[in-house]
Amino acid sequence: MSQHEKTLAQYRQIIQTCQQIFEQKNKDYGTSWRILRLPSITDQIFIKAQRIRNIQEKGQQLVEDSVATEFAGIINYCVMALIQIQLTQDSRLELPLKELSDLYTQQVERNIQLLHKKNHDYGEAWRIMRISSITDIILMKLLRTKRIEDNLGKTLVSEGVDANYRDILNYAVFSLILLTQQEMKNIKPETTSV
Repeated sequence: MSQHEKTLAQYRQIIQTCQQIFEQKNKDYGTSWRILRLPSITDQIFIKAQRIRNIQEKGQQLVEDSVATEFAGIINYCVMALIQIQLTQDSRLELPLKELSDLYTQQVERNIQLLHKKNHDYGEAWRIMRISSITDIILMKLLRTKRIEDNLGKTLVSEGVDANYRDILNYAVFSLILLTQQEMKNIKPETTSV
């Protein structure tokens, strides 16, 4: 298996887990998030990324939700934002699960296309990054997004908010891949007594 195929397999595994959580939450809450405007979703993502950074800096956490759970939440909020952008002219607050699942898959497939392009140009550079650096990049992209939103979406030379959501989504997936690899390295083989 090539490195690219390995990345794609790991990416899809992370997304599958995140989509399952997304759909389970949909059964509990429906699509109540449809009421959120994009700046509110940006702020939700910011809160999660800021919590991750605080935990990284303090070296401990007091609330049970893990860093991995927060990265999964960032992924799902990015997908929500991308769906909101896609459905700008659709005012429905409730979406049927099948339609929602299809929209989720469509957005993720577009992100995978972006992954192919960026991995072609950058290689697998993210694999040698620290998770703390990825967290900082996510926060930077969120601050950029907030600035664009405050400027009512107008930019001179920059990509729009959708490009930032796509990058943040990919960085969150990369972080979960790296976290999973770290956990695997920390698993010691069981010792057996004779």
